[in-house]
Amino acid sequence: MNKSFASDNNSGIHPEILLSIQKANSEHYISYGDDRYTQEAKNLFKDVFGSNTETFFVLTGTGANVCALQNFTNRFEAIICPATAHIYVDECGAPEHTLGVKLLPIETINGKLTIDQIKKYLHYKGDQHHVQPKVLSITQATEMGSVYSLNELYELIDFAHQNGLKVHMDGARMANAAVSLNCSLKALSSDIGIDILSFGGTKNGMMIGEAVVFFDNKIINQFPFIRKQNMQLVSKMRFISAQFIPYLKENLWYQNAKQANEMALLLYEKLCTFYLDGMLSKPEANAVFVRLPKKIAEIMQRERFFYTWDEENEIYRFMTSFDMTKDDIEEFVGFIKKHLPCLREY
Repeated sequence: MNKSFASDNNSGIHPEILLSIQKANSEHYISYGDDRYTQEAKNLFKDVFGSNTETFFVLTGTGANVCALQNFTNRFEAIICPATAHIYVDECGAPEHTLGVKLLPIETINGKLTIDQIKKYLHYKGDQHHVQPKVLSITQATEMGSVYSLNELYELIDFAHQNGLKVHMDGARMANAAVSLNCSLKALSSDIGIDILSFGGTKNGMMIGEAVVFFDNKIINQFPFIRKQNMQLVSKMRFISAQFIPYLKENLWYQNAKQANEMALLLYEKLCTFYLDGMLSKPEANAVFVRLPKKIAEIMQRERFFYTWDEENEIYRFMTSFDMTKDDIEEFVGFIKKHLPCLREY
């Protein structure tokens, strides 16, 4: 069967992660995270992200984001985020519904926020008639496939802290960003001052589960109770935490993300050879954005589904995954070339 370029969520599970799950299934263990696999995974997070790290495992990315943000916000406060953020576009209003807070979305060109864009939301701090900005939520890599540089992040985070904001990072594709920047996970988080991280692996070879990572154990507050109340405390926790052991210990996060990124670049380069006018920016992670005539895209989607990113501007997204090969890229490029005569008509 052909590989799916619709989403990196469509990929399978890395064999070493499946093996780790199988090992955790070998006998009985205490539930709710009081098991050796969860303890080993937590220790690995300390090794990788820093000794002050405290990690809590949850079921989903939405659950990770909501729980992380709830730890810092009251119902009269607000979260600043890009208008493309997952918490704003793709979580069915979960932050607003669960937390009772307001999201303050900012339109961006490439999914990345700037200091100048944030400033205007700080004018009413202290005014009882307005929601109070409390958290800056950034996504790395962004939903647009772009990647903040370390310097961009450092300046943004420093500005946020100077203005009393906590900083949350949605790191669903953080591994892809780290590979793109050729830096460690620690350099991309604790070293630049992130307060809390939603760290994902399901888009990069894991089966299920995410991690909420604190970089200062003094700000954990009531998080264990927040996780439970939001239905994110898993009884058989070891099957989530066991996946993070090879993911971090064997550097699967790096190997998998590197492969996905390289395949995205290869796809982009090959498409540029015959469809240069339809190609958007060079991929920085594992997303390729293409402009196609809607009628032609719909014909193609009936045969090989992929997502419409911006219907109004006829932009479509192709995602590459950790398990894709050069042959998969060649096959998909051939599929697109098959529609080239139709494209020329438009």
